[in-house]
Amino acid sequence: MSLPGATVQALPTGAVPGPAATERAHLFTAGSVAHYRRVLADGIDRVADRVAATDRPFTGATPQDLAPRIAGIDLDRPLGDAGAALDELHDVYLRDAVYFHHPRYLAHLNCPVVIPALLGEAVLSAVNSSMDTWDQSAGGTLIERRLIDWTVDRIGLGPAADGVFSSGGTQSNLQAMLLAREEALARAGIGQSRPETLSGLRILTSAAGHFSVQKAAKLLGLGPEAVITVGTDADRRMRTDELAREIDRCRRAGLRVMAVVATAGTTDFGSIDPLPAIADSCAVAGVWLHVDAAYGCGLLVSPTRRHLLDGIERADSVTVDYHKSFFQPVSSSALVVRDRRVLRHATWHADYLNPARAVEQRIPNQVDKSLQTTRRFDALKLWLTLRIMGPNAVGALFDEVVDRADAAWQLLTEDPRFEVVTRSPLSTVVFRYLPTGPGRQLVDEANLYAREALATSGAALVAGTTVDGAHHLKLTLLNPETTEDDIAHVLDLLAEHAGWYVRTRTAGELSCPVG
Repeated sequence: MSLPGATVQALPTGAVPGPAATERAHLFTAGSVAHYRRVLADGIDRVADRVAATDRPFTGATPQDLAPRIAGIDLDRPLGDAGAALDELHDVYLRDAVYFHHPRYLAHLNCPVVIPALLGEAVLSAVNSSMDTWDQSAGGTLIERRLIDWTVDRIGLGPAADGVFSSGGTQSNLQAMLLAREEALARAGIGQSRPETLSGLRILTSAAGHFSVQKAAKLLGLGPEAVITVGTDADRRMRTDELAREIDRCRRAGLRVMAVVATAGTTDFGSIDPLPAIADSCAVAGVWLHVDAAYGCGLLVSPTRRHLLDGIERADSVTVDYHKSFFQPVSSSALVVRDRRVLRHATWHADYLNPARAVEQRIPNQVDKSLQTTRRFDALKLWLTLRIMGPNAVGALFDEVVDRADAAWQLLTEDPRFEVVTRSPLSTVVFRYLPTGPGRQLVDEANLYAREALATSGAALVAGTTVDGAHHLKLTLLNPETTEDDIAHVLDLLAEHAGWYVRTRTAGELSCPVG
């Protein structure tokens, strides 16, 4: 059968028609552009209608609700029609998806996305460039390189800097630790990593830093003792006096500190480590400094807060996640380095892909810099965002969410129902509900219950974390549409759920909460 809007080429005289003619109509080619327009327009309309009708960030659907529906679909029996597939998709995904664009989504570092980036997503998916070599991406290679140059200029790493896009902060941190490890071994005159040489390497990072540092160490063949966490101050920033002591202790113990990982925007507290002082310690000790700015990189375009990243220009490597604070769709991240020569540690020549002679012919490629081979042209999303909106507009949006988090902190400090941990320079607020009467011993359980009950209702979503062993709640604000009224309403809901739990437990009741 013919698909609506599809043009199927006539078969040569005497040819026997087969199922392939119909199947080929699904391919995006010159002959199927009308079908492409029709199907994508229908899909865009469905998503737009769903977003327009969304009155809460989540439906409260559970795995038990969705699993039978999805498991019951026979993937060997196609529906044969895009409209029917979209109807089904609504039932198994769109209806119960978590919508980050909603102003009461306040949980994780997921942002609403800007429309120019969505345009980029549509273009890059259709053209389907792979960013490994020039003969697969051509202009895409140069666009990604131009964006890396723009990023390192914003950071201030200098003319020898370079980098590459990645899938996210975890991959960027992994590659940074790989480069730091190889450089540390090279400085020690060790040409090849062996178990006995790896066992003496150490990474120093903040106790509030991201778990991907520990994960990277494991993947790089380092033992669990390789990552040493440095204590933090009252603002959850790395203590530089402790850092200096740890560097000295490692030296005296015959251990080699291969990297110090500073954080510019911790996941929980948004804290920014004292970068200038950390850079001083690393310079004196001759240690690689990596700055994980996956979250805080939005400050690079902030019209008012760029100074919070002072010192980042002294790093040897930096992680940036555009899909957090640049309002880009996942995935859009990069690792940048001060000295482009260190990227050689990720290079492997394959005759079919990037033979050494291609380097001699000065044919540019990105696979020599990346841990990945096949890789999407995610840089296009940021490119179109900058070309349509400009960096100042992106920075102004990020400033808005930071301002909103400051307002949330003010609300919480003035509300006797809650206790706040610290004031964030970015857009997170960590706090907890505190029972004021009987049941204070139930504080952990009450906060856990409040978060789960709120998610079940679907009215809002907040995150949870532990601070000094105690359960806390966390607001992560990345939506400029979120208002102070939204925040106040969510706090009231949390207090209502937590208060009900405490009252019920202390009274020995088993009824269900109202609302």
